[in-house]
Amino acid sequence: MKEIVQFKKGVLGLCALVLIYQRDRYGFELAQQISKHIEVAEGAIYPVLRRLVADGHCTTYLQESTEGPPRKYYKLTLAGELYMRELEMEWKIFVGGVTRLLRDIEEVNNGD
Repeated sequence: MKEIVQFKKGVLGLCALVLIYQRDRYGFELAQQISKHIEVAEGAIYPVLRRLVADGHCTTYLQESTEGPPRKYYKLTLAGELYMRELEMEWKIFVGGVTRLLRDIEEVNNGD
């Protein structure tokens, strides 16, 4: 369903920011962590990460890995932390509104 893909795309940035806020992470690790909660293609996170860097919400650095080439880690900037908090607040308002609407419709349909 096209709409579900759009829902996921819209929330991936917030998910990435929250996880990076916990600690610096590399792309594949972010994809794995997000996939534990939302079914999403691994490659979907990389355009989001590029946008977060381009917008100044994250910076990157390379770190050696024992399992292959150096990994690109993403680190939240102060602007990124503020943006994350704003998105989180807006997300909660949005989800709350949709939840109330669905509950109200269900009550009307059930004759409550």
